Amino acid sequence: MALSKRRRAQVVRGVQYGVLVVAAVALALAVDWQQVRHAFLDADAAGRLFPGIILTGLKNTLVYAALGFAVGLGLGLVLALMRMSSVGPYRWLATAYIEFFRGVPALLVFIAFGFGVPLAFQIRFDTYSTVALSLGLVGAAYMAETIRAGIQAVPKGQVEAARSLGMPAGMAMFTIVIPQAFRIILPPLTNELILLTKDSSLVYLLGVARDEYELTKIGREALNVSPNLTPILVAGLCYLIITIPLSQLSRYLERRTGGRRISSPESTGLEVKA
Repeated sequence: MALSKRRRAQVVRGVQYGVLVVAAVALALAVDWQQVRHAFLDADAAGRLFPGIILTGLKNTLVYAALGFAVGLGLGLVLALMRMSSVGPYRWLATAYIEFFRGVPALLVFIAFGFGVPLAFQIRFDTYSTVALSLGLVGAAYMAETIRAGIQAVPKGQVEAARSLGMPAGMAMFTIVIPQAFRIILPPLTNELILLTKDSSLVYLLGVARDEYELTKIGREALNVSPNLTPILVAGLCYLIITIPLSQLSRYLERRTGGRRISSPESTGLEVKA
């Protein structure tokens, strides 16, 4: 007797669940849980990190990510406006910058500002300046394209309405277009902050002082003392403490802004006078 379409779908789902259960049971029986506990759940190794050391790393990671994001956002806005400029050299410079820093690994940028620039130009940066520049320059290349897309997504009628009221083009851009663009691009900018938070782990290359350690550096140093993966697991969980709320915020902002369309000048309080 042939099964109905609905019944076949139920059977297929049942088989899939059965395969998952069998795989889970097989994995549970195959794993040496005593070894897993020793490798990942060493209470002594974790205890040595709390509270002072891990809190220092958590704070520094947040500071490094915030500095990189601030530099990247400011420079990204300038690059986005240059990309949209009617002046050819501005567009060429912005395009060259974006293509270069999107194609170069962040690791090389950290090495350049941490070691190359000081040797070549006899300029010394402190850790925070090095991180802000390295993360900011890389992040700006990505944020510039995001901001440009947001600006282009704002209906042209907004600018036309502002110009009809006698508002200069520059003022219309900064008071009408850019605020609306940022409302549109908040979710992808939040994702960029998550990426910068993870890229801040490259600070370990700079040979920082102990009070400047971030989470990855703390996990790596603790690994030398405790030959198991507990410090790395703790550092990873701390990254999740930062990134999961940011991911939730990004999804919330996407729900709030995804279905919104600005279709008339009245939505910004502008009135077109005949």
